[in-house]
Amino acid sequence: MKFLYVLSLVCLAVTGCATTAVEPIAGHQPLALHDDEKRIWARSAEEEKVLLKSGLVYEDAALQAYVNGVAQRLQPPEVLDQVPFKILLLKNSYLNAFAYPNGMVFVHTGIVARMENEAQLAALLAHEMTHTTYRHALSSFRDIKNKTAALSTMSVVLMGFGGIGTLASALGTIGTLASVSGYSRQLETEADIEGLKLVVQAGYDPEEAKCIFTLLKKEVEEEKIREPFFFGSHPRLQERIDNYDALLNGEYKDRKGGVKNEEIFITMTYQLVLDNAVLDLRAGRFSSAERAAQKILKTKPDDKKAYYLLGETARQRGQQDDTVKAISSFEKAIALDSSYPDPYKSLGLVRLKMGEKPEAKKLFESYLALQKDAPDRAYVEAYIRECSKKEAP
Repeated sequence: MKFLYVLSLVCLAVTGCATTAVEPIAGHQPLALHDDEKRIWARSAEEEKVLLKSGLVYEDAALQAYVNGVAQRLQPPEVLDQVPFKILLLKNSYLNAFAYPNGMVFVHTGIVARMENEAQLAALLAHEMTHTTYRHALSSFRDIKNKTAALSTMSVVLMGFGGIGTLASALGTIGTLASVSGYSRQLETEADIEGLKLVVQAGYDPEEAKCIFTLLKKEVEEEKIREPFFFGSHPRLQERIDNYDALLNGEYKDRKGGVKNEEIFITMTYQLVLDNAVLDLRAGRFSSAERAAQKILKTKPDDKKAYYLLGETARQRGQQDDTVKAISSFEKAIALDSSYPDPYKSLGLVRLKMGEKPEAKKLFESYLALQKDAPDRAYVEAYIRECSKKEAP
C-alpha cells in the first residue's frame, strides 16, 4: 500500500506536464530544474535514505573509490560540476544497476561479479549515468499515464522474488522504475548510444560494452534465470546486444582496441566476487557460485578461498559426485593454508554425514582451535558431542 500511495503522489505531482521532450544536462549552462523535476529529485533523495539505512550497501572503501574513479573519468568536469555523481554497490546477487535522477547510481554486486574488466564496468556506468544526464526519469514521469499500470503491478511482481530480500521493500517509486522495469526502448537506446560515446571518449575498448551483456545473456539462458530486474531480463539483454552490434558495426566500425584494465579490476573486485558467491549460495544459485570460484582460480590457481568456495558449493548442492568434489576442494584449501579454519568445519560436516565421526570430531576441534572467537562455536561444540556419542549396541 505504501508503494501505491507514493505512486499516487508522483502521479499528482506530474499531472498536466506538457511535454516529455527535455534537454540533457550540459555543462555550458547552469542547471535549472523544472518544478516537477525538483519534486522527483526530492523523492529520489528520500528513497536513497531508505536504501542507505537498509544495510544493503556493500562496504569496501577502496573498491568504492575505484568504482567512483571510473565514473569520474566518463564525464567531463563541467557535467560533474552540475551533477554530483556517486556510485554505491548493493549486496545483491541479482544482475542489476540503476541510477537516480540526481546522480546517485546503485550497482548490484551480482553484476560486478560477472564482469571481466574495467572497460565493462565503464560501459555499465556510462549507460546508467546517461539516464541521469539525459533526464530520463523526468521524461518517463511526464508520461506517467502510460506508466501507471505497469508501475502499479511492480510491487506484486517483486513479491515473487524472495531472493531480493529487503531490497524489494527498500525500492520506492523512482527506484522501481529505474531498477525493475527500465525505461522505454527509445530512452534505453539513447542511453546505449550516448553511453558508448562516453566509453570511447574515456579511451576504453568499445567491444567490451557488448561483451558484458553477452556474458549476462549466456548466464540467464544457461540457468534459466527468472529475475525481476532490468538487466536480468532476457529480452532486455538482447536489446542491449543488438544496440551495441549496430553501433560497433556502424559508427565505431573502425574503432579497434582501447583500455580494458583487466588486472586492476580483478584485483579490486576479488573480495566482492567471493562475497557475492556467498549470496548466490544462499539463493541456491550453485552454478553462479561455482563459476565465481573458477573465475578466481584462473588468475590465482592456488587461492585457498576459491577452493573452499568450490567445496562449499558442492557440499550444499549435494548432487551425485558432489561429496567427492567437496572433500577434494576442502583438502586442497587446507593443504594450501593449514591455518585457514573454514574448510575444517565444512569438511567435518561432510565426514559426519558419511558416518566418519572420529575424523569429523578432529576436524571440528581443529576449526575451533583456529577460530577461537567462532560465532558458531555452540553449534560446532554440539557436533563434537554428537561425534563423541557411542553407538548403541
